[in-house]
Amino acid sequence: MTTKDPVRILSAIDALLPFWGKLTVSTVRAETCRRYGKSRVTSKGMPKGKTRPIGDATIRRELGTLRAAIGYCHAEGYILSAPPVTLPEKPAAKDRWLTRDEAAKLLWTAYRSRRAKHLARFILIGLYTGTRKDAILRLHFSANTVGGWIDTSSGLLYRRSNSERASKKRQPPARLPNRLMAHVSRWERMGARFPVEYQGARCGDIKTGWAALAEESGLTDVTPHTLRHTAITWAMQRGAAIWDAAGFFGASVETIESTYGHHHPAFQESARKAMDRR
Repeated sequence: MTTKDPVRILSAIDALLPFWGKLTVSTVRAETCRRYGKSRVTSKGMPKGKTRPIGDATIRRELGTLRAAIGYCHAEGYILSAPPVTLPEKPAAKDRWLTRDEAAKLLWTAYRSRRAKHLARFILIGLYTGTRKDAILRLHFSANTVGGWIDTSSGLLYRRSNSERASKKRQPPARLPNRLMAHVSRWERMGARFPVEYQGARCGDIKTGWAALAEESGLTDVTPHTLRHTAITWAMQRGAAIWDAAGFFGASVETIESTYGHHHPAFQESARKAMDRR
């Protein structure tokens, strides 16, 4: 069995094992899944000796890993039946996006920070292309088998390599906006091997650096994924066609319309004009 994101899967397994490790597949049912969710707490960001519940989105991801593992074993014939894994309700989509001032503050803080200076490039790529975190971190300046790459000669960003399996998260190529093109061309001329690198090596994880950056900038509710929300929101606010935005950002037309469409200057305009007529 292969997986596109082994680090994320291992993280989920580490969370699952303390609860499920000694249980059998026959114990998997709605009640035990709910009990697992209630057992998941963290002390991160809490006073000493205090804990808080883990969010439903994280629990859904962890139980989704359990469901995938059971499904695989059933398909391979290791077990005769696959009991359903009950997940928490899917949380409502977050609509947090950065204002221009907030984006400038985040970027400027990264440039000035010794611990998070490398994240300035990450932020620029995220804001200009809406590319997901993992895809940005795997980018090279030449074709490779690990991840995508930026071709400065053609002005294209390839979000995944030809050898990577396609996933549900669409990763189409994107044309680099001129402003971002100026930045990445300069980075390449300066000898960078990777668009986002730390001490000359490809940056594989930004969890610690991002936490420090968010704290230092005072934007503690902002995550790397907020950059994607911001990019799509800005595109809508500037009047991008929904079909073009879907292709550029690797999202479905339905998602762009339902989640971001209300930011478009033409949102419900014809209906509003119709109701204004006498």
